[in-house]
Amino acid sequence: MRAEFDLVIRGGLIADGQGETPVAGDVAVKGGKIAAVGKVDGKGREEIDARGKLVTPGFVDIHTHYDGQATWDSRLNPSSWHGVTTVVMGNCGVGFAPVRKQDHNRLIELMEGVEDIPGAALHEGLKWNWESFGEYLDAVDQVPHDIDVAAQLPHGALRVYVMGERGAQLEAATETDIAEMRRITADAMRAGALGFSTSRTLNHKTVKGDPTPSLRATEAELTGIALGIKDAGSGVIEMISDFNQPDLDTEFGMIRRIVEASGRPLTLSLAQGLSSADGWRRILRHIEEASASGLPIKAQVAPRPIGVLLGLQGTINPFITHAHFQAIKDKPLAEKVAAMRDPQFRAAILHESAEREKAHPLARGIMNFERMFPLGNPPNYEPPKENALTAIAAREGRSAAEVAYDLLLEDEGRAFLFSPFANYADFTLDPCGEMIAHKDCVMGLGDGGAHVGIISDASFATYLLQHWGRDRPKGRFDLGFLVKRQTLDTARAVGLHDRGMLAPGMKADINVIDMGALEVKSPDMAYDLPAGGKRLLQGAKGYDATIVSGEVIYRNGQHTGALPGKLIRGPQGMQ
Repeated sequence: MRAEFDLVIRGGLIADGQGETPVAGDVAVKGGKIAAVGKVDGKGREEIDARGKLVTPGFVDIHTHYDGQATWDSRLNPSSWHGVTTVVMGNCGVGFAPVRKQDHNRLIELMEGVEDIPGAALHEGLKWNWESFGEYLDAVDQVPHDIDVAAQLPHGALRVYVMGERGAQLEAATETDIAEMRRITADAMRAGALGFSTSRTLNHKTVKGDPTPSLRATEAELTGIALGIKDAGSGVIEMISDFNQPDLDTEFGMIRRIVEASGRPLTLSLAQGLSSADGWRRILRHIEEASASGLPIKAQVAPRPIGVLLGLQGTINPFITHAHFQAIKDKPLAEKVAAMRDPQFRAAILHESAEREKAHPLARGIMNFERMFPLGNPPNYEPPKENALTAIAAREGRSAAEVAYDLLLEDEGRAFLFSPFANYADFTLDPCGEMIAHKDCVMGLGDGGAHVGIISDASFATYLLQHWGRDRPKGRFDLGFLVKRQTLDTARAVGLHDRGMLAPGMKADINVIDMGALEVKSPDMAYDLPAGGKRLLQGAKGYDATIVSGEVIYRNGQHTGALPGKLIRGPQGMQ
């Protein structure tokens, strides 16, 4: 009997992306599109038994930084290990086009500083066979990929391209500069950019410590660029701001006027800070008011703490600046561990740590043992306060530095400590739950491809389902709602109307998930970037199959060799 469909997924619990409670049924695929959902009688050339499994649309991750990796790597890991079938890169105003030859190093330094991607890897991996943004898209398009990828025009690169050294030195753009930025922005959107991104945070610096070029861009400049998006008739805006330039009301007023002038959707990064634990609610109230006025502004939010991983293999650890550790920091891991197990070496490091604390208890900054936890395996991203290193030290009658030192040596030096700096001010993820539930929030901020030595958050999509849909003792959400948050809602937020839902005619991007086995793995350090660069990679368990355009790209976590991913040029599907 001739197969009617290319693929049929049989008997799964279907969470179709529209937010309803999952229901049992089949999904049929033909020609890369969903052909039928429900009871499917026709046979498939290939069939997947999904009984007892959750069947979802492929996840859409709107906040990644694969701008370099996508030009040399066909597999966009770690995102594609986590059921992500579409990634949007070019966030936070950093990227590699448009660019003049003399500014290649400047853009690498910016990406290395802002996103912790090794400069040596970028120098070796980037071919720089482009100048305009359209030419950059062509270069990405030439590389086959496992999943779909879309790109945004980065403000940092655009500003330096138009203004040169004046742009890098934060000088105000002239009317001529703004007109040129508007023209280039419109051209980039017409060439296929999904949107434009900018950064207005002091936290974003080049590897040399210089601020990001877009930090002090005026309202006139940002409005001019937004009007370029309007000229092209498509494109979204992504922004990160400290909201203290000079104050929240003034900054948000400017954002409202930019959206009013351009009519384009805008997302803002939103997280709970440590110094102002309720500041995020003030920002969200502004977004609520704007939304109620019909302005398409949403907050990009995360499902867990945002924090750094500290380990002997990573970029930092609590003893990284100590003189004795500096003497071994470049040694292979096994030699590092052997040295640290020497009692005399241990005593010297801990003495140095005690002297530093005595001189200045806050000298560590993020090395705050009161807010540092063993990550564990499997990792625990909602640890109780009594698991903090200071609490462990008090119970055991030791110093927190001793506890940190010994924990770093676990698993032959591969263990990590976790120091959250956002979304964990009160040692609970309840604020994240509020953000996940809020109609004016959209899931994002995973930073896949970035912060490769200190953060590993591309696993957000898996964590969203695992923690908030299954494991959290209180405040769990229905799986159908969580799936919608990572599929239909994220896709619509960036103008992708051809995916994010299991319905006839939609793109056949699908996950088959064993919810009982679903788990975010502990991060590992890999040395697989160009020039031998290292990066943290965090895998997952529980994905029976991940499918892109009807082709199975992963089975039980193993890549099949299929590379059906495409470059997305501009908005897709019905608007």
